[in-house]
Amino acid sequence: MTFSIFSATRQHTTLLLIGCLSAGACQQATAPTTTTTKAPAATIANPILPGDFPDPSVVQVGDTYWATATTSNWGPVFPLLKSKDLAKWELVGHVFPDGRPDWADYYFWAPEISQEGGKTYVFYTAHQRGGNLAVGVASADTPAGPYHDHGPLVGQPDGSIDAFPMRDENNQLYLIWKEDGNSVRKPTPIWAQRLNDDRTALLGEKQELFRNDAAWEAGLVEGVSMVRHEGYFYAFYAGNGCCGNGCTYATGVARSRNLLGPWEKYSKNPIMVNNDTWKCPGHGTVVQRNGRWFLLHHAYDSQGFQNVGRQGVLSEFTWNAEGWPEFQGRSTTVGAAPAVAAHNLTDEFNRATLLPTWQWPVQNKPAFRVQGGQLHLMASPDGSGAVLGQPTHTATYTATTTLLNPAALPTGTTAGLTAHGDPDNALALTAGGGQVQLWQRIKGQQKVLAEVPLPAAKALQLRMQVEKGSQYRFSWSTNAGKTWQAPPTNATVDGAYLPPWDRGVRVGVVAQGPASATGTFENFTLVNQ
Repeated sequence: MTFSIFSATRQHTTLLLIGCLSAGACQQATAPTTTTTKAPAATIANPILPGDFPDPSVVQVGDTYWATATTSNWGPVFPLLKSKDLAKWELVGHVFPDGRPDWADYYFWAPEISQEGGKTYVFYTAHQRGGNLAVGVASADTPAGPYHDHGPLVGQPDGSIDAFPMRDENNQLYLIWKEDGNSVRKPTPIWAQRLNDDRTALLGEKQELFRNDAAWEAGLVEGVSMVRHEGYFYAFYAGNGCCGNGCTYATGVARSRNLLGPWEKYSKNPIMVNNDTWKCPGHGTVVQRNGRWFLLHHAYDSQGFQNVGRQGVLSEFTWNAEGWPEFQGRSTTVGAAPAVAAHNLTDEFNRATLLPTWQWPVQNKPAFRVQGGQLHLMASPDGSGAVLGQPTHTATYTATTTLLNPAALPTGTTAGLTAHGDPDNALALTAGGGQVQLWQRIKGQQKVLAEVPLPAAKALQLRMQVEKGSQYRFSWSTNAGKTWQAPPTNATVDGAYLPPWDRGVRVGVVAQGPASATGTFENFTLVNQ
């Protein structure tokens, strides 16, 4: 079965259910919602979260929807986005804006945002320092934060990931999560265990709900999102391989009269699979609006694929006569595509701080300052250098930046424009040491592809042109972009090696060299095509 692209309508009432975190919410979920009257309205087009937003989660607080998503090894950790209509989203902050929780070092995955009792909770996955993957929790008095971290709740020897809070039929609070057995070639049980009301500790014994035992699920089930409807608990979940060009992800559903089971998987699973536009759909959160049901999940655009990353997609479903969810449209139905210009970015560095869309490697946060219309990026000798990057939204785009006074950079220092997968895999055009260099870094080994003498100019504009997500061409200009010069080879560089298995490429600025040196940038633009 194919999955639908969301073409929504505005109505006069708003209804939302994320999980079943209170008795009132459970009662609301049992109300009939399968028949609605649709009024004309503007189309909501996918992706609603363009760019790299895996494992998206959403909750409604008052008249506002709040969403977050995986950041993996990019900081700041876990974006906070808000919307009034599920269509237009604004990035307003991060759960951990300045650093990482003390107990964790990398792999910040699958944040699940929920609201109850006037507080907001974010359950999330991270790698424990000196340990394995674990589930932690942070809380705040408002969805915008600031958030206080409460540390890890569960970290099994094989890893614990993808947490979801849920109240049972007796209003007892439970934590649902996946044991990451597939990481060691074992099954992947979905567990439930009592959770105290402060969400700071598990109580009693864990109990298995179900595991990967169907052929289509292959090595795993994960990413459970629950909702209660018409007397059943429904668990939407993902199965098979999540990520990369060879992904096999799809979405299934199971149900039970009681939270602890027995659970029955739908005989027609998977209920959401590939279509012509979106590949490997899965790991999302159920959401209602105006009496209609949706799953906000991630999927790869077939054009940009892993170079852009897993984007946030909203797919509608209804309940069939047997009480199972069915996603709309057995053939691909596409709403109007978002205008790529809406995602163009220009940063003149004329604010007191960086735009919130800038990111950095979570284990290598660079030192920088924004002052007088300039970004001053302190260099780093580690990995591919100090990096600030922007997520991409399309497979074809152009990025440019202006580097000031490249001839004044200290010996052993270069700065410029980069496409960055991770600290060990990058591609860049930089200036310094009397040279303009095109270089690539693959698995930690850096190699110069081309170099020419540095032109005599106080400002050097650097340009990156990308096609098909992974084909890179670089050039530079000494006259504000009136004419451009390419490296001697003038060749397209294949950057297919750049994206790690679980995230997309970032493009931005880099400064490589001793920490006492600084690269100074006057602007940065990213134009989608």
